Amino acid sequence: MTVFIVSSKTDIASITIKKCLLENSSWNEIDIFLKNPVYQHTNFTDVYLITMNDSKIHHENIDKEIIADLHITPKQIIFISRHTSKMATPSLTVHPIGNYGEASFGGRPKTLVPSSPQLMTTLLRLIYKNMKKTDLKYQVCFEVTHHGPYLETPTLFVEVGSTKHEWKQTKPAKIIANSVIELLNTSRYEEDFQQKVPILVGFGGGHYAPRFTDVVLEKNAAFGHMIPSYQITEGNVTLDTFQKALQATPNANGIYMHKKALKKSQVTEYKQLLHENGINVLSSKELPNLV
Repeated sequence: MTVFIVSSKTDIASITIKKCLLENSSWNEIDIFLKNPVYQHTNFTDVYLITMNDSKIHHENIDKEIIADLHITPKQIIFISRHTSKMATPSLTVHPIGNYGEASFGGRPKTLVPSSPQLMTTLLRLIYKNMKKTDLKYQVCFEVTHHGPYLETPTLFVEVGSTKHEWKQTKPAKIIANSVIELLNTSRYEEDFQQKVPILVGFGGGHYAPRFTDVVLEKNAAFGHMIPSYQITEGNVTLDTFQKALQATPNANGIYMHKKALKKSQVTEYKQLLHENGINVLSSKELPNLV
């Protein structure tokens, strides 16, 4: 079992995070992949750091390339990346990948990549904790599922946003790098988490999933795939959508709705759809508090 951290030469934030990883942790250069060095972590020998030369979201099937070229089968992929936003809000984000509709930004249409709910949620909490130790005023949040690439390996993105100014800064990149290493020090795969916690698919709300972020900072639960309200408008929310999100969220217990972000008629409609098909809908009251 192996973890591959993936960087890109076309991404300033990715380059900055990679630099922080190499400078603040111990690695050995062991091979070449895509004409770039492959690093193996000195202490975590199942953790590798690789670099691609092109856009991450359009580089499909990198897990299969790793198997073919390095003869190593990845069990978990972590992309270190930039985040871009028109609002230009300084941010540190994590999210799963895939598409509910068209594949405008990589991946395959109506196809989700397996998520890593407990790893992703734990990483979000670590980023939040480590950011609070600094003087940075960054938004720390989930993003919903929204782009490629396509892989068959469980994958998450961790990002620094949202402009070139933030992408070049060492301090936010170091928070991401240190949080990733802190995570990998204890848990590298979903099965490493011994405690049974509610695993949820989020439904409703905006792109930055404010309610789902608040939930995991208060409750002992984890989110995998998240479906925003705008996917309803785009006609992409059906029973099949929920079923695919649950299938691509390991050990999912059900759907958590951000009810205040949905119309009452939508809450009624989708709760009935889910209930009729034996899919649980969980509320905050049913989730244990985070100790």
